[in-house]
Amino acid sequence: MTLTLTEAAEFRLRTFLLASSKDENTAQRGIRIAVEDGGCNGYQYSIKVINAPHTNDIAIQQGKLQIYIDSQSAPLLEGVVVDFVDGLLESGFKFSNPNATDTCGCGKSFQAGNCTPAGMPYS
Repeated sequence: MTLTLTEAAEFRLRTFLLASSKDENTAQRGIRIAVEDGGCNGYQYSIKVINAPHTNDIAIQQGKLQIYIDSQSAPLLEGVVVDFVDGLLESGFKFSNPNATDTCGCGKSFQAGNCTPAGMPYS
């Protein structure tokens, strides 16, 4: 499984992870990345801080950050590069996904060939 975080994305995710720590057991604490049905184009990305991985999650180490990837999402996340941009016009995580056959104008959702569910209006 290959998923890459840029230095900026790793730094921002580590910042979120540290800010959400409440003296809990941090041995398995990390970031979970998944793809969910939704968005205006069919699929949308999900990034969450978690205390422990789900049973079938794929674990990878990225720098000083533990990343857990939803095993069902793994084929749609293979080869993805996650970046974080912080500018005057937009800020947030950006996904470069070689599996996407189309992306939405908002950049938050994508299609992936014949396996994409029906899209929903983005609000």
